Amino acid sequence: MALAHENTPRTFAAGYLFGVPLNGLGWFASLLMGLAAGMAAFFAATFCGIFFILFYNTGGHHTGAAALDYADSYRRLGVPVGAAVGIFSLSYLGMLWMRGKAKRG
Repeated sequence: MALAHENTPRTFAAGYLFGVPLNGLGWFASLLMGLAAGMAAFFAATFCGIFFILFYNTGGHHTGAAALDYADSYRRLGVPVGAAVGIFSLSYLGMLWMRGKAKRG
């Protein structure tokens, strides 16, 4: 008789992220997923930064030299967030890949 908790998907167990097993990935899949996570974070942070600057400039009636430049959205927000998420995800997935290699080898 199977218990109910044995059939439930693992969401945050070791090596699982939202039910997706990350343990069995190869080095190329880990590299691709790490870079994709960094790029997704870059685009999301840039999107949020653009809307923040839009609301700041229009809501505060900032014009001319007082207005924020839209290039700051990716320069000061998108690039640091994307790099941090990319480095974190590459290091995490690399650690899982090395741990899997050590167990098999």
